[in-house]
Amino acid sequence: MSEVRENKMGTAPVPGLILSMSLPAMLSMLIQSLYNVVDSIFVARLGENALTAVSLVYPVQMLLVAAGVGTGVGMNSLISRRLGEKRREEANQAAEHGLVLGAALWVLFALMGLFFTKPFFASFTDDAEIVSMACDYSYIVLLFSFGGLIQMIMEKTLQATGNMIFSMVVQIVGAVANIILDPIMIFGLLGCPALGVAGAAIATVIGQILAMALGLVFLFCFKHGIQVDMRRFRFRWRTVRDIYAVGFPAIIMQSIGSVLTVALNGILIGYSSAAVAVLGIYFKLQSFVFMPVFGLNQGVMPIMGYNYGARNYRRLCSTYKLALLFAFILLGAGALLFGIFPRQLMMIFDSSEAMLKVGIPALRIISYSFWGASFGIMTSTLFQAVGQGVYSMLVSILRQLAVILPAAWLLGRFWGLDAIWYAFPIAELAGVGLTAALLIRVYRRKLQPMRAEEQP
Repeated sequence: MSEVRENKMGTAPVPGLILSMSLPAMLSMLIQSLYNVVDSIFVARLGENALTAVSLVYPVQMLLVAAGVGTGVGMNSLISRRLGEKRREEANQAAEHGLVLGAALWVLFALMGLFFTKPFFASFTDDAEIVSMACDYSYIVLLFSFGGLIQMIMEKTLQATGNMIFSMVVQIVGAVANIILDPIMIFGLLGCPALGVAGAAIATVIGQILAMALGLVFLFCFKHGIQVDMRRFRFRWRTVRDIYAVGFPAIIMQSIGSVLTVALNGILIGYSSAAVAVLGIYFKLQSFVFMPVFGLNQGVMPIMGYNYGARNYRRLCSTYKLALLFAFILLGAGALLFGIFPRQLMMIFDSSEAMLKVGIPALRIISYSFWGASFGIMTSTLFQAVGQGVYSMLVSILRQLAVILPAAWLLGRFWGLDAIWYAFPIAELAGVGLTAALLIRVYRRKLQPMRAEEQP
């Protein structure tokens, strides 16, 4: 059974393989997106301050996800490459180290939650209610973050072996639990006290812990392409180094998104709290468009990594080209949705007139950036699969720090709030240029020698 799962990434027809490995991840990511949106819809009914508070917490959650997903991406890349190279024992060691690293990350974030939460939020606003609600939410999410972090590590472990179904089930269970518990704990249904914003946070961590428990069952009680046995665990710095050769750039990439959101919140709050709420709404809505593409990313990463390790140029390039086409179709459809129906999307969150005035042009303008993002996301996946995660990091730094923040500040200063949103497509255009240049470099250094090996 495990041998079949391992070999299909090197033998099955590429189009069907991509779909079979990506569709479960895309479905689970869509359900996760639904949770993110539903969570904000419920919180919005507590008032604009509550939505603003949760929007301020969003970059903190992004940082937590960055650490977990980045570590998982590095582990996924290492496991799939080692399986392709037939070095199964090293793949096992990578999975075991991933669990230990997830526990270490939890300790780090719990300490951050205890000592830095209130000063962080107080630096953004003097509104005591917003600060209080943001702290309530953040304390709970960070102190009980072990569920989410371990869950992310286990999902990437399962995906690296080609087992996308178990990974999908883990994500769906966590998201559905969150969706069910949210209204019960926020508004006080079924005998539960009304906990407001704190209730949303409690629902989140309960869902994550349930998903983690199910993931542990799948990982230790079923057969996979790898075997995880913590009784034989021996800490190896080399394994950690190999994980973070790809994982650290991935963490930086994800963390840049958190830094971007914090900085944009700092710029926007100078105009109005409604602008901050709109940015939070955008990121929630954006997940409906981007999460399926990230699910596609999860499906093709182990395929590309396996075939790079197996030195199969044709399958690697076929996977990349098809994934790029699928991503372009998905994000193109999202761009049309945001461009045609911005008012309807904003009204999902009971938006006030002030929020509509800011949000309608914002969604339309930002949607221009979706087209270029398809190329950036899939090419970054290729970089990670061949062990060049630093290239993905460089593109993210350009798009989300070096270009977008100065552009947002300058556009806002000279042309006002509505112009700030043009920073998104400007940054994406710059990212496309750098990505193309790095892709040529990777082809010449990594892929062209593989191609030469295959030619008779």
